[in-house]
Amino acid sequence: MQKLILTLFIILISQLVLSQGFQVNFQGQKQQGMGGAGTALPIDGASLFFNPGSTSFLKENSVNLAMTPTFARSLFVDANTNQSARTNSPMGTPFSAYAVYRKSAESKLFFGIAAYTPFGSTVQWEDEWMGRFALTRLELKSIFIQPTISVKLTEKVGLGVGFVYCTGNVNLQKDLPVMDASGNYGHAELAGKANGFGVNAGVFVQATDKIGFGLTYRSQVNMSVTNGQATFVVPTSLEANFPNGNFSSSLPLPQVVTFGFSYKPTDKLSLALDVNYVGWKAYDTLAFDYETNTSSLSDTKSVRSYENIFAFRGGANYDFTEKIAARIGMAYGISPVQNGYVTPETPDANRINYTAGLSYKLGKHFTLDASIFFTHLKRTDTNIETNLSGTFTTNVIAPGLAVIYRF
Repeated sequence: MQKLILTLFIILISQLVLSQGFQVNFQGQKQQGMGGAGTALPIDGASLFFNPGSTSFLKENSVNLAMTPTFARSLFVDANTNQSARTNSPMGTPFSAYAVYRKSAESKLFFGIAAYTPFGSTVQWEDEWMGRFALTRLELKSIFIQPTISVKLTEKVGLGVGFVYCTGNVNLQKDLPVMDASGNYGHAELAGKANGFGVNAGVFVQATDKIGFGLTYRSQVNMSVTNGQATFVVPTSLEANFPNGNFSSSLPLPQVVTFGFSYKPTDKLSLALDVNYVGWKAYDTLAFDYETNTSSLSDTKSVRSYENIFAFRGGANYDFTEKIAARIGMAYGISPVQNGYVTPETPDANRINYTAGLSYKLGKHFTLDASIFFTHLKRTDTNIETNLSGTFTTNVIAPGLAVIYRF
């Protein structure tokens, strides 16, 4: 039984990046206000993320700095006892930073550097909750660093490519259903640092003065954990079965293909639509290799039946004056988590996101951007591995702010 319990815990780490719940879509304040659409609408340095090919259509050099404090609260109601538990997770801090530069206004070549956080979250459940043997705390952090080159091939076509280096860390904790002489449950913690490499490439076509198209490909990034640390607090009699030690693994972050469309019916109004195809199916199997194996701790291969999904993002921008612009948007995302695989760290569901935004130009060089994001999720499921059964309800609100310097 102890071997089974530990195996189930090990499998949990594969959930760290396997849902929209840990995919952070906060890479640009203007785009956030428009539902997350920006593949075919080059409006600021965040184009380095949304479409490197459109970066060459920007009119100025710039530096963007942004943060989106994220507040998420989940409620779980047990299907068998009707007892409830809540998260008390800390505020999330997704950020983005972009710098784009070209030598002169006549140059068709832009260089850029980007840093952003497309995956990451911290989930902390209240003490002694009924799902403590599935999860007590999960912390995932990742930072993508992307040097980029973008070239304007013609007056209508731009092409760009960025090399991506990702660094991050993970910490996952849960209680174990074994007690010491004082009645305290055992505890397990998996922690490690990871890194990986990838590509972000795109093409942009300004078909007419009013219509634009974009197509991007963000490659899968395999996050390699080579010296993770497994730590167990168990009764003395079980310490030999649960030895502390290193482990290695590979956690793939999915590829994303996006088609974007933009339309400007008037000089003041811009509309944008993005369709994402996200390759979550890469998570069919995940393996862990432990430095020390015992009868209770063996290397594992865990089958995960996740699905590729579509997400749809759209919004509008309206310039009221030369200094003030406002935005509104919506997004619909399909959950990749199939029935039977919903977990406390990924209580994911199909979702609708609601967004809005505002910009104010302080002068020739500075602009302030703000956005607001809200979503509500509800999912009822019975996990086939842990048998945790009930309904998860999650609300997320995220206000964002950016400062842009143009030169």
